[in-house]
Amino acid sequence: MAAVAVFPVAVGFAVQAVVDRSGARLAVAGGLMALLGVLTALGDTMLHRTAVTNWITAAARVQQLLARKTAELGSALTRRVAAGEVVAVSTGDVEKIGWFVEALSRFASAAVTTLAVCVALVIYQPALGVVIAIGVPVLTLAVLPLLPHATKRADEQREKAGRATELASDTVAGLRVLRGIGGEELFLTRYRRASQEVRKAAVRSARMWALIAAVQVALPGLLLIAVVWYGVGLAQDGRIGVGELVTVYGVVTFLLFPLRQFEEIAMAYSFSRPSAQRAARVLALRRTDPSTDDGARGVVLAGDLYDPESGLLAPAGLLTTVVCGDPDVAGRLADRLGGHAAERVEGVPSALLGGVALDEVPLDEARAAVLVQDKDPVLMSGTLAELLDVPSSGAVDADAALTAAQCGDVLAALAQASVDDSGDPMRTRITERGRSLSGGQRQRLALARSLVTDPEVLVLDEPTSAVDSHTEARIADGVRGLREGRTTVVFSSSPLLLDRADRVVFVRDGRAAAVGTHRELLRDDSAYRAVVTRETDEELGVELAELKKTEHIEESA
Repeated sequence: MAAVAVFPVAVGFAVQAVVDRSGARLAVAGGLMALLGVLTALGDTMLHRTAVTNWITAAARVQQLLARKTAELGSALTRRVAAGEVVAVSTGDVEKIGWFVEALSRFASAAVTTLAVCVALVIYQPALGVVIAIGVPVLTLAVLPLLPHATKRADEQREKAGRATELASDTVAGLRVLRGIGGEELFLTRYRRASQEVRKAAVRSARMWALIAAVQVALPGLLLIAVVWYGVGLAQDGRIGVGELVTVYGVVTFLLFPLRQFEEIAMAYSFSRPSAQRAARVLALRRTDPSTDDGARGVVLAGDLYDPESGLLAPAGLLTTVVCGDPDVAGRLADRLGGHAAERVEGVPSALLGGVALDEVPLDEARAAVLVQDKDPVLMSGTLAELLDVPSSGAVDADAALTAAQCGDVLAALAQASVDDSGDPMRTRITERGRSLSGGQRQRLALARSLVTDPEVLVLDEPTSAVDSHTEARIADGVRGLREGRTTVVFSSSPLLLDRADRVVFVRDGRAAAVGTHRELLRDDSAYRAVVTRETDEELGVELAELKKTEHIEESA
């Protein structure tokens, strides 16, 4: 940029040489302009290369940090931040951050060049130099009152765009369900409304930036007119030469370019500031207290699993089934048992495994000790062998897990869909999120994957909600046999699972209200009966009579 700044001097020198009819000085001026042209080309190339490198490096670095944070938090990330927001931060926001870093390098070059040119003008031609030295800062500061309004509108646009992205992400994730219940039109209407709000916010933001751009064009034009008017008067009075007037005019014209860099840095800052705040908010998420990152490392995680907030206790080595009247409560409680609680209650620690708080344990150790399978487990694309290739203790092989999860029909279907002649279901590819399988098949494969892991504690949230009762009964027996001696917690209200549990906990209003076997709670707790059986009082009376008769026969035997 320095070569461009010196170019008006060479032009003025050439004009003055023509006025003085000096061929030698004109030749020197021509050679100087040729040299400056080469230097300008090289300088612009290096400036662009450096600026784009800064952009890519900054964006890539932020993406790396976000990827590491995602790996660190795991599934806890989307429990604290919406999935659509995470996508927006890792795509559009990192680009805006990179844009600001790139614009900052150009702004630094423009600021240094502008300062040097203004000082040189004051020394070279004090009368005009002072006018320019005063006018340029005024022009630079003229847009400052407009920036807060532009920033506010840009924030509104980004917020609305984030909501639209989140809505689109949720819609795509649940598209099959929406088609099943005929809700596509409803969500399409919602997305159209959100899209129109984004468009309107973008138009309002663009209007403000158009006003700023107009100010950046109009005010420098007025400065240029003032300098030319004042300079012509000085030339007519003989105080400056024609070449000097051309030089000053060229310098003022050049200064319009750095002023555009000031506009760009202001725009980049306004757009990147909220993006940087959102990225910083995600990067600031921590799973544990920083002071305890290494405090519990190396502790053997084994024993009873206890949640202080709900009072739920899952004794070590037993199959505990938890009944919740509200499915949302069951999901939150399952998250707490895995140390993934979205919000912590002040003074209440996370779930304890063997007396050790899970949120005080390094993430890798907590994951190895407690595995939580939620209501909608995700199946990644790949072969069945790749799906079951997960970190495990090695005590449970894939065949045993598939057998316990009653995946025989799934294996047969995959064998028929095999792309080669081997008919090996383990080599058959499964599509993204298991969309090539039915809901029950996906659920059983996810259960088999969890069983292969063989963690110290396995937490299952509604693992058999999509299978028929006969298959559910066989799965209950298979899981009980395979997990013998291991701690297993199942969230379900299915009588088939409850009847095979060593211990049943009834959670009411977020607290463990009753503990016992399924038959004991069915007989003694009316609220439990209402949740589990969903029957009328008359039907309950008949069932209780049959239950008491069965117990009497067992006692007599």
